[in-house]
Amino acid sequence: MISFDTDIKPLFRQKDVVAMKKYGAFDLHSFEDVKTNSNEILKRLQDGTMPCDGAWQKDNIDKFNTWIQEGMNP
Repeated sequence: MISFDTDIKPLFRQKDVVAMKKYGAFDLHSFEDVKTNSNEILKRLQDGTMPCDGAWQKDNIDKFNTWIQEGMNP
């Protein structure tokens, strides 16, 4: 089972966390923030607009999607 702390949080680089906070968005290292915004984050990961400097690998997007489908375990 995929968990936020072990599998998802490490996918978000520190510079992505800082950038999102700078724009007044959510904290990508906060379980609650990512859980609350998971659908928006997934959409942006899938369309390649997040992170801003290049798309995630398909494996990582699939992992994020599976985490959502499994119930977003902390």
